[in-house]
Amino acid sequence: MAELDRKTSVRVVERLLEAYPDARCQLHFTTPFELLVATILSAQCTDERVNMVTPRLFAKYRGPEAFAAASPEEVAEDIREVGLFRSKSKHIVETARILVDEYGGEVPKDRDRLMQLPGVGRKTANVVVSNAYGVPAFAVDTHVQRVTNRIGLAHSADPLKTEQQVCAKLPPEMWTQAHHALILHGRRVCTARKPKCDICPVADVCQYAQERFKQKAEHA
Repeated sequence: MAELDRKTSVRVVERLLEAYPDARCQLHFTTPFELLVATILSAQCTDERVNMVTPRLFAKYRGPEAFAAASPEEVAEDIREVGLFRSKSKHIVETARILVDEYGGEVPKDRDRLMQLPGVGRKTANVVVSNAYGVPAFAVDTHVQRVTNRIGLAHSADPLKTEQQVCAKLPPEMWTQAHHALILHGRRVCTARKPKCDICPVADVCQYAQERFKQKAEHA
């Protein structure tokens, strides 16, 4: 199937933003560093679980200097509820030390520099620059990857290509909000199993939904 054109893609995102007025970063943070840590923790873990862990974590370690002074083993004990906690604790401590040593404790605003930090991939870097610094970016997680390809905003199994295809169709000022709306849509309606196409606000232009409706009609 062909991808949706630019005009339709913008219309899809506008409808999703109307459907999800609460579309925003679901991770709780007060500083760019806290967002960076929370996003590292969120890999293969729900935002809800991360938000249960971070209040006490950030109360104990107040900023990158405190994390840099801790041992990975100590931090691991504080994030045990989060999946892959041992590797994440190493990444967080190593990242904190680099930030203190090379950036004066500040989180860089540049995506490429962020991606050089331990445990920081493109998705994490996009989340941080867009939500902490207001830099237009479109992060692709599992929800965004699934939903964009179902709708027809993208056609790729590669998250980087998905990001590029979506960004080519939307103006930069829509990238961040589109990311948030697509995540909520993936959690609430366009779920991995048994998507609720009957109540989807963009079903009339969604390629996946139209194919499902067509198959239902043929077997009716």
